[in-house]
Amino acid sequence: MVFGAFKKLKKGLGRTREQVLGRIGAAIRREVYLTEDFLEEVEEILIASDVGVDAAVELTEGIGRRLRKKGGSMQLADVAAVLQEDVARLLGGASAEEPVMQGPPHVVLMVGVNGVGKTTSIAKLAQYHRDKGRSVLLAAGDTFRAAAVEQLSMWADRTGVEIVKQAMGADPAAVAFDAIGRAKAKGIDVVIVDTAGRLQNKEGLMRELEKIARVVQKQLPEAPHETLLCLDANTGQNGISQAKEFTSVVPLDAIFLTKLDGTAKGGVVIAIAQSIDLPVRYVGTGEGAQDFALFDADDFARGLFDASSLDETAQDAAADATEQ
Repeated sequence: MVFGAFKKLKKGLGRTREQVLGRIGAAIRREVYLTEDFLEEVEEILIASDVGVDAAVELTEGIGRRLRKKGGSMQLADVAAVLQEDVARLLGGASAEEPVMQGPPHVVLMVGVNGVGKTTSIAKLAQYHRDKGRSVLLAAGDTFRAAAVEQLSMWADRTGVEIVKQAMGADPAAVAFDAIGRAKAKGIDVVIVDTAGRLQNKEGLMRELEKIARVVQKQLPEAPHETLLCLDANTGQNGISQAKEFTSVVPLDAIFLTKLDGTAKGGVVIAIAQSIDLPVRYVGTGEGAQDFALFDADDFARGLFDASSLDETAQDAAADATEQ
């Protein structure tokens, strides 16, 4: 990950970092030496950040082992270093490299329930490809919500990309078909297809996504080249349930984790890596079109557990906020 992207990721993890390290730092100032009560508190802190129970237990055991080897004395920097190393190990193959571009056009299918930030994520991805010098076309496939089409049109204007849309209630597969046809005719590099997020109607959603894929393949037999699931980091463990539901509906390639900057539950990335055989490819780190980064496990662990960026005032504030 380039330096600028790491800065965005680290900034996006700010609330989670302050919550986790702030509370651990406050506990260290109370305990000074390693105790079972301290380890139990750390485990609770990690669970509260949605890393998952199994990961929280494993990480806490690692802290205990390493600190005992040092005689049981505790400093926040030592605990953070253990967490950084062990989280990077736990994430393992969770990093997803940028996909090899295919086509043209390279077709990306975006799926996810309503409200997870899918439209904004499409804009971020469009801006990303634009910054790489690629031409982009958006397909407004969520034809069931006027707001979705309007918002996508607004982002198309802001990012300087084309958009294909039809009347409300139109067949989403027809929108995708038209978009790819236009992209082929105009030599456009990337097509990003929005879809409706009606997970509660699982059977209907499955038929709809299958139809979109089938119609897309009439234009490009190997498409879609990427199917990305948008998950809201704020939903924590519910995001894992959503991911499992979608994997049962459509083949997925990777996750686009949204709203990482607005949550103290960024540890859900760890839970996702342990619960679902699906890498995180992108993370949203703000509201702007350029506020996102390619996900990297080592950089995520480094950004989440950088104790040097957390002073005692921030530690106390995080601890006080938790107690209120």
